Amino acid sequence: MAGGYAIEAEGLTKDFGNIQALGGVSFSVKENEIYGLIGHNGAGKTTALRILSTLISATSGSAKVFGFDVDKQPHKVREILSYLPEEAGAYQQLSGIEFLEFMAGFYAKSKPEMKEIVEQGRIISDLGDRLNERVKGYSKGMKRRLLIARTLMMKPKLAILDEPTSGLDVIQSVNVRNVIKDYADNEGVSILLSSHNMLEVEYMCHKVALINQGFVVAEGTPRGLIEEYGKQNLEEVFMEVTNVE
Repeated sequence: MAGGYAIEAEGLTKDFGNIQALGGVSFSVKENEIYGLIGHNGAGKTTALRILSTLISATSGSAKVFGFDVDKQPHKVREILSYLPEEAGAYQQLSGIEFLEFMAGFYAKSKPEMKEIVEQGRIISDLGDRLNERVKGYSKGMKRRLLIARTLMMKPKLAILDEPTSGLDVIQSVNVRNVIKDYADNEGVSILLSSHNMLEVEYMCHKVALINQGFVVAEGTPRGLIEEYGKQNLEEVFMEVTNVE
C-alpha cells in the first residue's frame, strides 16, 4: 500500500444525541506498528475503535484501513481486520477448542488452513488440556486468553484490541503482551489497542495518542512524550495533559 499505513483517520467525530463522544480525532498507524489509544473512561477511545472496526459510523470525518474506506467499503475492511472488544464473550456451551474451530471456520478456505489456524489459537491461548473443557467453566482470565487467541490466530492485517489484558494476572499479562509484540514484529500484523495500564503501553506501543474529552491532546512515542514533558513515566504525562491532579 502506498505510504505504508494500516490506519489513516482524519477528523473523526461522533455524536450520540447531544453528547459528543469524539470531537475531531486524527491519527495514523503504520504497517506492523503497535499503536495505543489512551484515555479515561468516556474519553472516546472505544468509540474510535468501534468506528474503525465498522461497527458504528462516524458523524463526520473519514477513516481508511489499508486504503479501504471504513464507511464506504466496510466489507473489505472486515476481511482484513479482527476486533476484540473489552467485554467480548465466547460461546459458553462449547469447549475451548470447539470455539477456536468454529471461529476458524469463518476464515479458513481449506482443511489444512483451518488446522493451521486452530493450532495457532492453541499456542496463543496457552490453555493446554483446558481447551477440551467447556468455556462456561473458565475463569475470566482463561476466557480472555481464549479470546486473544481467537483474535490473532488468523493473522489479520489489522488487530484492534480493547483492553487486551483485562482480567489477566501478571504472568498471563506478560505472556499476552509478548504474543502481541511477536505478531507485530514477525507475523505482519498491525495492532491498534487501548489500555489503562501505562506500563503495558510503554512496553508494547511504538506510538501512542492520549485522548481527553473526545480530542487527541498529545501524540508520539512513549519515550518521546516522557522526555518532552520532563516526566518519569507515561502515566505522569497522561495526568498532566488531561489535567488530572
